[in-house]
Amino acid sequence: MPARYVAAIDQGTTSSRCMLFDVRGAIAAVAQKEHRQIFPRPGWVEHDAAEIWANVQEVTAAALATARATAGDIAAVGITNQRETTVVWERATGRPIHRAIVWQDTRTDRLAVELAGDEGMDRFRARAGLPLATYFSGPKARWILDNVDGARTAAERGELLFGTIDSWLIWNLTGEHVTDVTNASRTLLMNLATLDWDEALCEAIGVPRAMLPRIRPSAETYGTARGALAGVPVASALGDQQAALFGQTCFEPGEGKCTYGTGGFLLVNTGARPVASRNGLLTTVGYQVGGQAPVYALEGSIAVAGALVQWLRDNLGLIHAAGEIEALARTVEDSGGCYIVPAFAGLFAPHWRADARGVIVGLTGYVTRAHLARAALEAVAWQVREVVDAMGADGAPLATLRTDGGMTANNLLMQFQADVLDVPVVRPAVTETTALGAAYAAGLAVGFWPDMATLRALWRQDAEWRPQMAPAARRAQYGQWKKAVERTLGWAETE
Repeated sequence: MPARYVAAIDQGTTSSRCMLFDVRGAIAAVAQKEHRQIFPRPGWVEHDAAEIWANVQEVTAAALATARATAGDIAAVGITNQRETTVVWERATGRPIHRAIVWQDTRTDRLAVELAGDEGMDRFRARAGLPLATYFSGPKARWILDNVDGARTAAERGELLFGTIDSWLIWNLTGEHVTDVTNASRTLLMNLATLDWDEALCEAIGVPRAMLPRIRPSAETYGTARGALAGVPVASALGDQQAALFGQTCFEPGEGKCTYGTGGFLLVNTGARPVASRNGLLTTVGYQVGGQAPVYALEGSIAVAGALVQWLRDNLGLIHAAGEIEALARTVEDSGGCYIVPAFAGLFAPHWRADARGVIVGLTGYVTRAHLARAALEAVAWQVREVVDAMGADGAPLATLRTDGGMTANNLLMQFQADVLDVPVVRPAVTETTALGAAYAAGLAVGFWPDMATLRALWRQDAEWRPQMAPAARRAQYGQWKKAVERTLGWAETE
């Protein structure tokens, strides 16, 4: 019997999921489990990599059970992951030597300044496409080597392995130490032109090549799975945002998407050549299918999107569940002049200011929790507006924005996003495009889907929002937002 499904392991910032997709790209089963968020100090964010691997095994078995499927029903499994989160583990035992340092973590702020030296934060941008920032994984690996006794010596002897979460999962599934070009492009260690580790970058940042995984295309069989998926080819890996770009079938230059998850991430396909940003965006690899040429992208990364709603729920207690925020925000017509800039760990694109911290401005006695709820949703949309403006300035204007991720269920946010961008906003029928992109890439690698044109034909629209805001109101509110952003800057001092 031919295989019925492709599996996708979606290992995200707050949870791990396994989803099964059929040949039409429809969801056949899903299982999900959250993992702990560990905050040892202000600005530090960690995960337990062993817990993540245990959860991945659990949800994979649960998804198969839900679909009443066995490994024989699965053509391939693809992996998509929280990208810059960093794991260092022992080659011999598989034991992590430190908790995983999460992409949001800011402990490398001093190291970034030190590495910048007199050349500035763009010292490595020409080679890596990235500014020096706490976001990326190479400096996180350096921090572990500098702060765990004996780690650097062990790494230089080849006894330790470095990887982002894709590498950690593939190693546990297959025993192979590999990563794909999209995840490698987020380390500050890969040369964008050669798609290989750059000796000068590795030396400057202080990460031995002996601990680095092999860099492979995004859609390719890396090995054969063990466990619940025993015998199934592990055939793709994509960082979560590149996976969403692939799942939205943005295969042509100029096509882009924004994912609204823990953070917000807007990527635009720029074709076969990397485009150097002059406006605070990241140059990254979009995807690479087998032996084909890589496809590059411009990205605007926003640190806090859905995490702001979680903060209102968990830290302030303004809502009991994330899904309540839309109804609460709809009880008022606007934010009452209140603006929230959620620079909890600095500002990402297009500002790249590690010294920024969050603010709530414009408070008066008139403002209620409903206004704060509305201001939180509007903050997400305004941050996306800043990134879209930067895209346009870099020569990649958007005519339409395809959206995905959990927050797209919030119709109020989607309408406000269209209003502040002054372009249509479109939600696909399958909003779980991160997992879908990993499945598409894995299915392509093993012939479950014959070509990318077939994938393109599977995309379906669910809803569309068109701008309704008056231009004068848009300009005035955006001006207030920019004033609020200015208030965040220079708050945290880096020694």
